[in-house]
Amino acid sequence: MPRLIESPTVIQAAGNLPKRIEEYAGRVNSGHSAVSVARMVSPEGWVEPGQRPDFEEITVVLSGLLRVESESGSLDVRAGQSVVTAPGEWVRYSSPKAGGAEYVAVCLPAFSPDTVHRD
Repeated sequence: MPRLIESPTVIQAAGNLPKRIEEYAGRVNSGHSAVSVARMVSPEGWVEPGQRPDFEEITVVLSGLLRVESESGSLDVRAGQSVVTAPGEWVRYSSPKAGGAEYVAVCLPAFSPDTVHRD
């Protein structure tokens, strides 16, 4: 039988300003280790530390602009666009524009503080 996930678990975020992370599926909310799915809401001016995660991350921007920095440059990902980062790739996310950003992040395997490897 399908399993209803009635609500996400709100998880504390890294960064210079408060960002809301709502994990729907993953290690914390549903016990999934192979994948995590979370909705993020980051305010204007939010920047998180760089990271070199052990997981692939697929990010779909729902509104606003999410900046993704890497060792090879910077991408501005806008509403309706997505970006994929590879395991072992250094990245840093931010929301520099007015209104911040709302996006969904899918991590394969699931996000874990032990595998994100923040700067």
